[in-house]
Amino acid sequence: MKKLMISFCLIALLLAGCSTASPEKAKNDYKIGILLSDAGLGDESFNDSAFKGLEKARDELGILFDYKEAPDGKYEQKLEELIAEKYNVIIGLGFSVQEALEKTAKKYPDQQFVLIDGQSDVANITSITFKEQEGSFLLGMVAAMTSKTGKIGFIGGANFPVIHHFENGFIEGAQYFNPKIEIISDYAGSFDDPDSGTSIAERYIKNDVDFIYHAAGFTGFGAIKKAEEMGIYAAGVDIDQFYIAEKTVVTSMLKNVDQAVFNMAKTLVEDGKISEKSFSFGLSDNGVGLADIRIIKLTPEQQTAIEKAKEDIVSGTIKVTAEKGNSQ
Repeated sequence: MKKLMISFCLIALLLAGCSTASPEKAKNDYKIGILLSDAGLGDESFNDSAFKGLEKARDELGILFDYKEAPDGKYEQKLEELIAEKYNVIIGLGFSVQEALEKTAKKYPDQQFVLIDGQSDVANITSITFKEQEGSFLLGMVAAMTSKTGKIGFIGGANFPVIHHFENGFIEGAQYFNPKIEIISDYAGSFDDPDSGTSIAERYIKNDVDFIYHAAGFTGFGAIKKAEEMGIYAAGVDIDQFYIAEKTVVTSMLKNVDQAVFNMAKTLVEDGKISEKSFSFGLSDNGVGLADIRIIKLTPEQQTAIEKAKEDIVSGTIKVTAEKGNSQ
């Protein structure tokens, strides 16, 4: 119900002018279309962040934009609709749309596409990825510093490589600060099932987990709300999720999809096209990071440890694992 209400509000705002460009800025009327990932608008996470970036591009650069959702998984159909609407660039958001995006891109070689959260070799697709493991490492340190029981938990949405980045970084960061920390991991199998997130969180908490980190989209909303209900700490993901549960969310691992989308739009407006084949954003370029730490108070020594770890990751002294057996 909350998701439906959020989506309704967002749609109302769209009708008020999501695709209306500022006349003094829209010199070329550049248009961007986006196919959102499974959870759609109102996930308070990945999709909402990308949408925020497009809103900023509309307001500051004068671009026109519109979006499609495909909760039924009919990605190719929605991409075909965007093709028919003649956008300069079409974005596929999330690894779940990659197969359909690549198939469509091969069919329309003169159309420019962008894939966010996946790496593609198709000539007319620009890939944007993030080093989620780097920000998650810092968050793992915070979790280990915060935990009183010595048991913390990770909840993934679907069991895909990009979600392993979050999990691996979280585990390595927690163990970096406390080698004896116990970390439990599980996958819900979905990014839009808050009841599943609630169920996993409840099981964790009954087993003495006192800090939960999710990379599960709207599924994670359920986990955070259960953590709040049962009086333990949690961390958000993608955007600052403190306002979901202000007594529970210590910090969030920021994945600045909004800034990546805005920068892409800026390149389009300035250059008329996007020439780069791929981008990868990490701590060094503010692609990922931590939201403000609230609720708890770290000691000066703990704060210093986090800053030092960040410096060491950027310099390469600490190499955080993206995939098992594959350091990045």
